Amino acid sequence: MPEICRFFGIIIRMFFDEHDPPHFHAEYQGNKAVFDFNGNIMKGSMKSKTATRLVREWIDLRLNELEEDWELARAGKEIKKIAPLE
Repeated sequence: MPEICRFFGIIIRMFFDEHDPPHFHAEYQGNKAVFDFNGNIMKGSMKSKTATRLVREWIDLRLNELEEDWELARAGKEIKKIAPLE
C-alpha cells in the first residue's frame, strides 16, 4: 500500500485497488484507522484524539489532492505524494 504522506508520526496510505467510498488508511504508534474524505473513521481507531484531529485537519487542507489520488488509484495509475501538515 503506497504511502502518500507522513507527518507528526502519522503515516497515510492509499491502496491502488480500493473500493468505494473514497478513503485512506492512517497509522499512528501502531494504531490504524480508515478515514473517509469527510474525516469520519470508518474502521479502527487512532487511540489518540490529537492524531485524529491532525488527520482531520490534513483532510480539510488536502481534500482536492486526496480526491485526485483516489481517481488515479481507481484507474490503476501511480498516485502522488501529498504535502504534510507543517
